[in-house]
Amino acid sequence: MAAHEDCYWMSADGLKLHYRLYAGDTGLPPVLCFPGLTRNARDYDALAARLAGRRQVIAVEFRGRGRSDYAKDPMTYVPATYVADVQALLAERNIARFVAIGTSLGGIVTMLLAQAGAGIAAALLNDVGPEIDPAGVTRIRGYVGKGSSCPTWMHAARTLQEGNADVYPDWGIEEWLAMAKRVYRLNSSGRIVLDYDLKIAEPFRTPGNETGADMWAALSALRDVPVLIVRGGRSDVLAQPVAERMRAALDRAELVTLPGVGHAPTLAEAALHDPIDRLLDQAKA
Repeated sequence: MAAHEDCYWMSADGLKLHYRLYAGDTGLPPVLCFPGLTRNARDYDALAARLAGRRQVIAVEFRGRGRSDYAKDPMTYVPATYVADVQALLAERNIARFVAIGTSLGGIVTMLLAQAGAGIAAALLNDVGPEIDPAGVTRIRGYVGKGSSCPTWMHAARTLQEGNADVYPDWGIEEWLAMAKRVYRLNSSGRIVLDYDLKIAEPFRTPGNETGADMWAALSALRDVPVLIVRGGRSDVLAQPVAERMRAALDRAELVTLPGVGHAPTLAEAALHDPIDRLLDQAKA
């Protein structure tokens, strides 16, 4: 685990929200990492470790995930609220410009932040775009919000492997154990459970709550900044034609497809080191 500080900020509706702060060059725009729907800041530990010292990295945990408070109203588990929460963090830390890295839901939040006028110096959209493949939405709705309790970390790893073998077909048990440590937590009863509020599924069950109203317009707000589009070659969320349209719609976009990976790449893949470094090199001020 990379060295980091656990920090908190408050949402407008009084929730204490958590992020990991990894130290780096404060003279450069920091990197803000936004995780997927059921994920948390731990997903970005490997990336933060690789960037250690070069950039300050802030790995955000949306409300209802990890160490962030669970929402009193589950209908606030929607992208518009996550955007408002991040805007509160940007204001508290006085961040005028930053590099946004968003996986799945985090990419949707990135596009909506750009549309809202956030000072995004560069962006990485990880396996998500303005259009989400219906097959992926159906699959996600099939598991989100369903509790999973395991007696050991090995049981948790095997559970993840059974449900996601087609996403990471080349992984061995060590990779699945590492993912289990990112996805699950140990509860007070000694059981290993999913590390998010199961009620995040409630608004997601309603069509239209997955994104914003016009995501192509949101994407266009990134037209003038460097953008790295990452797509898993086996993705059922970001279709290749949509990824190609995204690249065509942006002036400074690079598209990298990782064969043999589904939704979503971990961003720790060796094939992404150079593309991510190129993106950061374009966000110097």
